[in-house]
Amino acid sequence: MTGIVAVTGAAGALGRKTVEILGAAGWTVVGIDLGEVDADGVALALGGVDLTDEAAMAGAAARISDELGQLDGLVNIAGGFAWETVADGSVATWDRLYAMNVRTALIASRALLPLLTASQGAIVNIGAAAATKAAAGMGAYAASKSGVARLTEALAEEVKAQGVRVNAILPSILDTPANRADMPDADFGNWVTPTQLAGVAAFLLSPAADAITGALIPVTGRV
Repeated sequence: MTGIVAVTGAAGALGRKTVEILGAAGWTVVGIDLGEVDADGVALALGGVDLTDEAAMAGAAARISDELGQLDGLVNIAGGFAWETVADGSVATWDRLYAMNVRTALIASRALLPLLTASQGAIVNIGAAAATKAAAGMGAYAASKSGVARLTEALAEEVKAQGVRVNAILPSILDTPANRADMPDADFGNWVTPTQLAGVAAFLLSPAADAITGALIPVTGRV
């Protein structure tokens, strides 16, 4: 069984691949992003949505309700990354990554929860393996992704009696053009591909995962 699923961060590399994979699996996809969302492969392209702003996301939720009538799944991909040490970095980076990674997932989930509760749907958050152990320079990023993990666990407990499932995927390094450019000497074959990660998201949205909620699932390839 499939249905209608919203994907935040739909304009990014992982977002585009997730839209493609979910569409191929039979889902009707809503793409949401601050940037322009490619209309190809989506039933509703919602670009220009500031996911850190409650009013903007409430407007997106209203459009989904008005134009599609329901929502069965949400994949929170919108986020960002920065590497800097605690001593030499900026407090502003911590605030920015919190907003990009935690606040976006929180606001999207809150805005779409009434629709997901009505359909007994599922939420999949994209966390990070770094949230379980931060390396040097990863403090701000790991802290923000730890926030995603705690959001996932808390919300899963809050809504499980209503039939809504909430899980998170914790990837290691994704094989994207940006990461290849930043780490040209790495063995890319050890990384997780966007296709692989999107496939895990598709599984967590599916009836095959009906018994799974509140889980933090590592997807780390060979890293």
